[in-house]
Amino acid sequence: MEEVEFGPAPEPVSDGDSTLPTEAQVQDLLKQIVVVPAASSPTQPLTPTGDESPAVLFQIEELPLELPVAVSTATKLERPLNVNVREVGLLDRPPWVRSMGKLTLEVTTFGWRFPTPMLESLRPAPPADWRKETKAGLAEGMISPVAEDASQLSGADAAGADGGEGVPVAGTDVTGSPLERTKTLVKPPSDMVLFKDRLLYLLQPPLEDIFHGRQVELPFQPYPYQIRGIAFLMPRDAALIADEMGLGKTAQVIVALRLLFHGGLIQRALVACPKPLVINWTRELKTWASDIPFEVIGGDTPTRKSQWLASRCPVKLVNYELLTRDAEIVTAPPVHFDVVVLDEAQRIKNRESKTAQVVRNIPRSRSWAMTGTPIENRVDDLVNIFAFVDPDRVPADTPHQMLRELTQDSILRRVKEDVATDMPPRVIRDTVLELTPSQRIAYDRAEKDGIIHLNDLGETITVQHVFELVMRLKQICNFDPATGESAKLEQLVADMAEVAACDRKAIIFSQYVSPLEIIAGHLAEYGPLQYHGKIPQRERQPILDQFKADPTKHVLLMSYGTGSVGLNLQFTNYVFLFDRWWNPAIEDQAINRAHRLGQKETVFVTRFISTGTIEERIHEILEKKRQLFQDMLGQNGPPPSMGLSEDEIFGLFNVKKKHAA
Repeated sequence: MEEVEFGPAPEPVSDGDSTLPTEAQVQDLLKQIVVVPAASSPTQPLTPTGDESPAVLFQIEELPLELPVAVSTATKLERPLNVNVREVGLLDRPPWVRSMGKLTLEVTTFGWRFPTPMLESLRPAPPADWRKETKAGLAEGMISPVAEDASQLSGADAAGADGGEGVPVAGTDVTGSPLERTKTLVKPPSDMVLFKDRLLYLLQPPLEDIFHGRQVELPFQPYPYQIRGIAFLMPRDAALIADEMGLGKTAQVIVALRLLFHGGLIQRALVACPKPLVINWTRELKTWASDIPFEVIGGDTPTRKSQWLASRCPVKLVNYELLTRDAEIVTAPPVHFDVVVLDEAQRIKNRESKTAQVVRNIPRSRSWAMTGTPIENRVDDLVNIFAFVDPDRVPADTPHQMLRELTQDSILRRVKEDVATDMPPRVIRDTVLELTPSQRIAYDRAEKDGIIHLNDLGETITVQHVFELVMRLKQICNFDPATGESAKLEQLVADMAEVAACDRKAIIFSQYVSPLEIIAGHLAEYGPLQYHGKIPQRERQPILDQFKADPTKHVLLMSYGTGSVGLNLQFTNYVFLFDRWWNPAIEDQAINRAHRLGQKETVFVTRFISTGTIEERIHEILEKKRQLFQDMLGQNGPPPSMGLSEDEIFGLFNVKKKHAA
């Protein structure tokens, strides 16, 4: 800042009405200006030299007035701008618009492993009587390898459209006449947009070639509809297989997983199921994927944590209770699975349940669910299952009339009528169950005390004494005498829910009346009717008539002695053997109440077997006799007895029959 001092003001010059300085006066004024720096400004006003008149003092401040100015020029368009307009309809209803994801062009090289197609010259020709052989062994009282195949297929539920494409191939039917057979190609789902993903599955050979060429060996040849189910599962990240009970969902899932493991497309899989089905899954995995290691999650907390975090086993099997208990471990890094499979997926139909919340939070790349009853009580059951299968596919507020449109590409459901031409007339499956903890304690104690008692009898022991112990142990396998707990009952209730949901009917056989009465109480919602020795003779026929005519009566409870002969119940499709009879011929007679002339559909027979018990030992002996019966047919006639001999009964407990001296 600088100070400016002026000399005395010049005299004004009068020019009419205005007073303006002349040019000479202005020049004289400018000569008198004295500029003094502010720092050295005097305390007294300065006057010009030789002039004592006071000077006029001004203080001037410098203010920066510079403003930044940017100048740019617009580039001239090289070509005229063409405007294109097209109409795009906006959705006014859920799920609105789903993004197709990243669509930029990227070039990447991938290496895939998958079985190569067989050369036609090397492909084994199918036997002319391939179907004849399948059905001939299913004659009454016999089980063929294919029937055993179905017996290995664990419980099933319901689903939608086939997932594979069929290619006609020449073959022969039962009579040897020409028949069009199809080969199943893996078809990518409609929402698979990446070219490399679609190409991977389009390059796969027909699944029949893989199985026939021994590149992936299976213990039994799957039915055609099962191969289509495998083709449906393989390419999908989100899938719900809902086949009706008895059609073999478990086998289809296991074979699909096995093919994905062999192709290097997955490395880690998790299967969650109800506790009673863990044993059944272990048997199915050993049968259909013997080359894929698996482990069952169990033990105390440190052991389970090690299994979750440290174990490199490719397949982990866990029950829902332990999965919920280990939620903090399973839902946090570094745990991640390439595929998570839920069996009996109706367990998560309640969106707010702890189980549903845990499974939705498991880090995973693929989500598969299995259930025969995707809609048990209300349509929201399906919506809540899809919250796990594909969380973005079905918004919570989706109108019910849109569910089919949104989910049809992710659901596969077949009922027996859909696959009738593929199925044998009778399918027997063994459901192996673990006893509940209280049942196991009671059983072990009773068996230990019983064997001690038999040995103490010495020379006085008879087959009747052994029978008494067997009967006591079989009753514990049905129900714990102290708590009433029953692993069989838990599974039966779940199976009956599927039977009723499909509007079918079932017969339940037991050797004893008391279990039937207990079962009736637990199956009250399915309209149970009882038919056994306690029912007066005059009331029995009206019971059968009601069972046939009343659509609310889904289950008939029968004892072997009363219901094994003389009845025609061919309108029934499901038979459950709650416990086993001594003689397989008696069991066959009971089964034939439903599987008889006039039956137009496949009959599914479920035999409950408690593992590690007398039931398992009896089952092994009876199956050996059944096989002996098949081997001897057409040669020297059937064996003299299909039941247990005295030596076999004593051998159940390694007790030697005593002989008199």
